Amino acid sequence: MKKIPLLILLILFARFTSGQNFVKDNNLSSQVEIGIVEKLGDTIPLDLSFNNENNEPVTLRQLINKPTILCFVFYDCPGICPALQTGVADAVGHLDMELGKDYQVITISFDPLDNPEKAKQIKANYVQKVSPDKQKYWMYLTGTQENITKITEAIGFRYKVQGMGFAHPSAIYIISPKGKITRYLYGLTYLPFDVKMAIIESEKGLARPTISKIMDICFSYNPGSRTYTLQVTRIVGILTIFIALCILGILFFKGRRKSKNN
Repeated sequence: MKKIPLLILLILFARFTSGQNFVKDNNLSSQVEIGIVEKLGDTIPLDLSFNNENNEPVTLRQLINKPTILCFVFYDCPGICPALQTGVADAVGHLDMELGKDYQVITISFDPLDNPEKAKQIKANYVQKVSPDKQKYWMYLTGTQENITKITEAIGFRYKVQGMGFAHPSAIYIISPKGKITRYLYGLTYLPFDVKMAIIESEKGLARPTISKIMDICFSYNPGSRTYTLQVTRIVGILTIFIALCILGILFFKGRRKSKNN
């Protein structure tokens, strides 16, 4: 009987924390509005056309000829997009690999209102840790809604318009030289070792699952203040259940110890 409350709390904890951050089962993909539907091993549509920060038309096929770190942001994002780009910049700054030779970075805006001029301004904020001759290997792209939808859906990146902005997940995606999705790395910070291994595997075309799938989508957009705010209810709920689990675990093991002593 003592195990029943603990079992119930474990089920509640799993249900509460699972959310709809990411899924692997394609049968469930239609249920995900904001999050990531993993499409590991799929090939992205390489013939999609975008404009780079210099307002030059380019296709993904022209750009992707080596392992590529791909990420999605929108340039007016007041929340997690700047943090994600900072995380990428930090990882690039600490990698013992050569940008432009071993790998490259592509940032695509999923806001069709963003333009090359804004892309150039945003890029300047994050390439400071890269030597000037290597900065061209971190490209910032903008495009039409049609092509944005095609590339985000190919990756499994699900976002939703909210107010004056978007609610969206945070992750980076490693793409092989042939356009295969080989790794999803979640969150806002990325260990250089994890990124390096993902790049090495991508060069070989090896698609590997990611163990850590903690994603920063605990933010909701406030159209009044034009800012993202922490979803306190979700976090408090998770912490409450976690603390309750710890207390029940302590009581359970104390009860067993007393039973043995008697």
